[in-house]
Amino acid sequence: MPGGSEALLLYYKSENYAPYLLLIVATAGNTLGSLVNYYLGRYALEWAFKKKYMKSSQVDMGKRYFQKYGAFALLLSWTPVIGDPITFVAGVLSYSLKKFIFLVLIAKLLRYSFLLYFYDIIFTT
Repeated sequence: MPGGSEALLLYYKSENYAPYLLLIVATAGNTLGSLVNYYLGRYALEWAFKKKYMKSSQVDMGKRYFQKYGAFALLLSWTPVIGDPITFVAGVLSYSLKKFIFLVLIAKLLRYSFLLYFYDIIFTT
């Protein structure tokens, strides 16, 4: 659910939970979710085609985008609409798992760091 993790993070922040713990848990959880997408792309693509959950044209478009931008595309994995397809295509293309985890972890960490930082600026000053 887009916005779910952000809303929950900010709610817990408003309840005075430790911000560093919130940052670690949110980043780890969202990174693990992206890892699920990666493995679905890597191992469940044919199944998705058979069940008509996706079309080859969608995957082809994702492949072209990923091959053009590569690692930079994974830095956008934090975005609500395009983040999941990017991580899925990384799996389809068997992108290096170590690089994948590193880049997605950085993207998610920055996302939640900015949220917590701007929460403090807006609501505590």
